[in-house]
Amino acid sequence: MSRVVALTGATGFLGLHLVKALAEQGARIRILTRRNPVHEFWEGIEFEVVTGRLDQPEALAELAVGADAIIHAAGLIAAPSLAKILRTNRDGARNTALAARQHAPAAHFIHVSTLAAREPHISNYAFSKHAGEEAVRTVYADAPHQLTIIRPPALYGPWDKATFSVFKAAGWPLIPVISRGRVSALHVTDAAQALAQLALGPAWPGLFALPGGDYGMDEIMAEAARAQGRAARLVHVPPALVRAAGALSGRFGKNPVFNNGKARELLYPDWVVRPHEALPYTPGISLADGFRQTIAWYRAKNWL
Repeated sequence: MSRVVALTGATGFLGLHLVKALAEQGARIRILTRRNPVHEFWEGIEFEVVTGRLDQPEALAELAVGADAIIHAAGLIAAPSLAKILRTNRDGARNTALAARQHAPAAHFIHVSTLAAREPHISNYAFSKHAGEEAVRTVYADAPHQLTIIRPPALYGPWDKATFSVFKAAGWPLIPVISRGRVSALHVTDAAQALAQLALGPAWPGLFALPGGDYGMDEIMAEAARAQGRAARLVHVPPALVRAAGALSGRFGKNPVFNNGKARELLYPDWVVRPHEALPYTPGISLADGFRQTIAWYRAKNWL
């Protein structure tokens, strides 16, 4: 019989691909959502819908009952205040874990965090995701063998709005490089496949990062330009200018994704997944192939 996998965050960027990966691997899928979702990417995929939010215990109970694995992938990347982002990224994680412990006590609980949680001081987002990790650890203190925390690195691919600005900027005559740091980058299909395998296979309890390649930001921007058939004419943006832009956006923008914290995240020199952190998984999509595929998708959808 197929394993039942319950999922929060299904309508987010990673969640869209995770639903598809779970379906391809034969899971019975149940998702929590505020409204009945209709999405072209899910054409032909069957799943059960539980209508509700992360602050509604009855909906979370319905999501969890009978599940073999629960993947908590819901989260905010930005919010107007620390209190608001904590309500989702910390309290929502705790609520989901509590429902899992009560209504699916034998289920494998997979909490999707972020590599930014490695540096919780750097931004409200990083702090809130680290707090979410601590919250689910507390809930599973008596059953750590049932808990896996996953920290994805920078993800990209079809349907992503967060990294779209990278590909758009790579089409400019002069391509801005806003950091001299290094990052791990992973195609969202690889991330979704890894999480689906984790949910449907033997549990790997503990804290892991999803492995991606190790790239300098110069390499990232140059590859994004090549994927568009353009020469990579790079110009480095002074860090002070990045910080100033983050401060202005955070002060005058309405719930901006780019703010002081995001500027600090972008300027941080080391977002590379280290070997001792990595989940045993080998990505199948290279940066060059992934960028070409993503550019082709953006163009097909008239984003570029």
